[in-house]
Amino acid sequence: MGERLSHWRTYAATFFAIALVGGAYLLAKSVAEPPAAEASTETAILEAIATKDSDGDGLPDWEEALYGTDPANPDSRKLGMTDGQAVAAGLIVPKAIADVSLTSSPGTIVDPSLPPAPADDTLTAAFAKNLFTTYMDTVKRTGGNLSEKDMSDVAQQTLADLSKSIARAPDFKSPRDITVAGRGPEAMRAYAASAEAVMNANTSNATKSELLYLQDAAKDGDMTALPHIVSIAKAYRGSAAGLAALPVPSELAVSDLALINAFARVSEIASDFARVNDDPLATMLALQQYPDAVLALGDAFITLAKDYKNAGIALAPGAPGAAFVSVISDVAASQKGGGAKKP
Repeated sequence: MGERLSHWRTYAATFFAIALVGGAYLLAKSVAEPPAAEASTETAILEAIATKDSDGDGLPDWEEALYGTDPANPDSRKLGMTDGQAVAAGLIVPKAIADVSLTSSPGTIVDPSLPPAPADDTLTAAFAKNLFTTYMDTVKRTGGNLSEKDMSDVAQQTLADLSKSIARAPDFKSPRDITVAGRGPEAMRAYAASAEAVMNANTSNATKSELLYLQDAAKDGDMTALPHIVSIAKAYRGSAAGLAALPVPSELAVSDLALINAFARVSEIASDFARVNDDPLATMLALQQYPDAVLALGDAFITLAKDYKNAGIALAPGAPGAAFVSVISDVAASQKGGGAKKP
């Protein structure tokens, strides 16, 4: 085991700097061809997260989260060299192996120089631990002679496993959680009025989308953007919960459920955007999920707009529910035209 750990230390700098950053970057770009402008924004944000080095120590901030070093201190461990140099020399190892015991005869030796084990509530920590497990399995399978491709495969497999676990997250609500009551134009007008009240009660002071605020935080270091992202996530979640509590006419049951789950999903993603400093890998993987989630939200609005149009329902400006119907029509139109996606 000691020999294996030695190999791990030798490979650490190259492994994380190339395979992991590259793997996360490619994985997050791999969703089904988002619109060019949106893809460009996401690519720029990913590059910013992957390369941001606040203290200029040669170790990007997101890797500092893996190693347990301070992104604001170039010599976190007071070793007389930068953290990047210490990692390259094998003097600082990933937090994932901080609690690994080195078993040898006649007893167990624990390396006291390793940093404390990470908290288990971040994807970055989970990724590091899973990475080490996958790495050790690969070492056993290959006899310890890992090629650059082997190391890249380990990173890709660990990232893919995490991505799958996120993608399988259940919907916020199922059909049995929705109360279907009434039908016809009057019921649809009543629902519009109630939904409008829910939306009005769940607003934020944000002036742009969560994606653009993340860009401010990741590229420009504007930490005032993070509270705005949190407020947007809260508004999305509040809208989902509020709509789920409303009785919905049968004509709108399917599109209502789709809107509820889309709001909840984008809320989860926005919450991960806000964790860019303490859990950067969660933000990277959230970016992977973002295009599909936003498209689903737009599709839900499109379907609702069609429901009201097909029912021939027109509400005069200022009438209860008119603002809600206007919003869903406007979002549907912008979605079709490739415009702004944020509701």
